[in-house]
Amino acid sequence: MKIPTRLYLSEDEIPASWYNLRAFMKDKPEPMLHPGTLQPVTAGDLSPVFCDEPIKQELDDASPFIAIPEDLQVFYRAYRPAPLIRAYFLEKELGTPAEIYYKFEGTNTSGSHKLNSAAAQAFYAKAQGLNSLTTETGAGQWGSAMAMACAYYKLSLTVYMVKISAEQKPYRKALIETYGANLVSSPSPTTDAGRKILAEDPNTNGSLGCAISEAVEAAVKTKDCRYVLGSVMNHVLLHQSIVGVEAKAALDKYDVKPDIVVGCAGGGSNLGGLIAPFMGDRIAGKNAIRFIAVEPASCPSFTRGRFAYDFGDTAKTTPLVKMYTLGSGFMPSPNHAGGLRYHGMNPTLSKLYHDGYLEARAEAQTDVFDAATRFAKVEGVLPAPESSHAIKAAIDEALECKRTGDKKVILFGLTGTGYFDMSAYMAYNAKTMTDYIPTDADLDKGFASLPDIPQNR
Repeated sequence: MKIPTRLYLSEDEIPASWYNLRAFMKDKPEPMLHPGTLQPVTAGDLSPVFCDEPIKQELDDASPFIAIPEDLQVFYRAYRPAPLIRAYFLEKELGTPAEIYYKFEGTNTSGSHKLNSAAAQAFYAKAQGLNSLTTETGAGQWGSAMAMACAYYKLSLTVYMVKISAEQKPYRKALIETYGANLVSSPSPTTDAGRKILAEDPNTNGSLGCAISEAVEAAVKTKDCRYVLGSVMNHVLLHQSIVGVEAKAALDKYDVKPDIVVGCAGGGSNLGGLIAPFMGDRIAGKNAIRFIAVEPASCPSFTRGRFAYDFGDTAKTTPLVKMYTLGSGFMPSPNHAGGLRYHGMNPTLSKLYHDGYLEARAEAQTDVFDAATRFAKVEGVLPAPESSHAIKAAIDEALECKRTGDKKVILFGLTGTGYFDMSAYMAYNAKTMTDYIPTDADLDKGFASLPDIPQNR
């Protein structure tokens, strides 16, 4: 049968449970460690920083499915199910025998998939009786989503936005403030961590690690406040699994079996959410899907990082996480406009990559924007720079099918729009955009910040 352009699910088919990928893994990710004792962290260790229910989810690697609270399902119905689209026009443009599908998460007002976890974490904070939250944001998608969710649940929010991003993306800043959040350019003089970073380098452009340090410090010093994070943590991947569960349900409904699943990779929320149910089946031997993680060449955690225990922030205040990392002291290039700036990768995805279930590739910024504009011209959606990394790989795989004549089915995640990233598109159009690939010496500076502990030797 001819596959429709949009593979629809009804409102009744919105998933009622999240998919906990760790429960399906034969070899689990290494536990987070307390930096003082080097013992696995407990819920009590995490409770001063995170909300109670996300802590339970973070530490749960046994429950295959975790129910989505009914009130949160009501919120999700405002923009879910998100469309799964057959990219017929892109296929024609490429002249490929491949079938290309994309799961589009850019239809909600915040503009990306980030709202799936932002709403969940705000819901749990409200249920816990908290008054306020803190968070960080890089390119601004997470900050936008968290601001929207906090406005809905009537929570105060302070967003520490990476300085260079706040300067490059003023409309993201405006959107966050429109939803009522307090935005602070990071590093800032408002926290001990920020003041220390500024004293060491007054001209720093900031990093997600810096912003996390400030947000965590502010949370623990504020009454009835907690910190929320938009990627990297396992409970965030759990919330984002609704993306993959919906995608799989839609494909199954139309009897479509993907051969390749592609996602962009920064901290892991995008990639992990999309691949979760497909990867669970792969581990069980039910499919032979190739999974491709695509990261920026300027921040290559998978492809050039080390698999080691590392801090999640620059000030080294978080638990230690076993992940592919460039070191918490790594500073991404300020000319990188495509998000995905975090120094490390989610521990579940890191374990899957280390065990050979995931492929990874790094792409240069201008090549990514080449793919983004090629997609926009035929599919009519201006993609987020982050998601455009996945578009680049999907196009490459489709062109390989053209060369070989193979009719493969390719699924990728388009998890946001680029309408708040126009300065990056302007630089690309004006041909002033440049590529930066860190040298080995650049990476060594970040690796020098890795903790010297027995687990890393």
